[in-house]
Amino acid sequence: MRWTGVFPAVTTKMREDGSIDLPATQGSIDRLIKQGASAVIVLPMLGENASLTPQERESVIRAAKEAAAKRVPVLTGLAEISTENASRSAALFERFGAEGLMAFPSLAYMTDARETAAWFKSIAAASELPIMIYNNPIAYKVDVTPAVLRELADTPTIQCIKEESGDIRRVTDIFNALGDRFSVSCGVDDLIVESMALGATGWVSGMTNAWPRECVALFALCAAGRFAEARKLYRLLTPAFHLDTHVKLVQYIKLAEHLVYGAPEWVRAPRLPLDGEERQRVSSIIEATIASLRSFELPAH
Repeated sequence: MRWTGVFPAVTTKMREDGSIDLPATQGSIDRLIKQGASAVIVLPMLGENASLTPQERESVIRAAKEAAAKRVPVLTGLAEISTENASRSAALFERFGAEGLMAFPSLAYMTDARETAAWFKSIAAASELPIMIYNNPIAYKVDVTPAVLRELADTPTIQCIKEESGDIRRVTDIFNALGDRFSVSCGVDDLIVESMALGATGWVSGMTNAWPRECVALFALCAAGRFAEARKLYRLLTPAFHLDTHVKLVQYIKLAEHLVYGAPEWVRAPRLPLDGEERQRVSSIIEATIASLRSFELPAH
């Protein structure tokens, strides 16, 4: 696994009745790959992982593998409550064809540092798949700090961290503590330029679902050190990128996909589609971004 490039956190497309729309999900994956994604991650938080049954998760992973057709790696989110279930899922997902895991902390218990390290080591022991740690202490109240990473450094399949603490200083702290032992991927859209300036090599992105070509171009500009050009595109996209940090990011990003290219915006309860003033406000941000991009010439990369 090369932890470099744009890794969209793919939304799981739903029908109005809450059932999974596999053809629409496969269509979105094909679109992302054709527009430059380096890999795709199904069943992330954005993919409504925790709301799906085990059978539905299997169907999404297998459908993603079929859609990717070996063009890029397919990773899957792994979100469970108990160590036993997490280990079982790691082995199953490898059997279903996943080529890497994005492993969440336990969804039901705020592990301390020792327990957090043991959690990820147990997942690693259950399969041969390379692992990206999903560090989102804002949402899950568990922080994979440089000290925790040090405890995981002797586990070779744990290779990358999706850094979503919201503290941009953390990128430098990881490199200072551990050198290049772990790849660092930016996990929040409105910190991508800052993260790459500090040495992040990947981007697990939500809004790439709506604007893959533009997000891939932004990443390429940063990777080439062309930050003056990158800032222009970043400033245009940032109002929409801020939507990636909200508790309703699933609804917001699915609405963006709907308005940009007609993808279904349906979500699974307890989430509900946006309505009223909130829908108007979010739609106005997305529509303004669509209009601005229409007149923006992407730099060659």
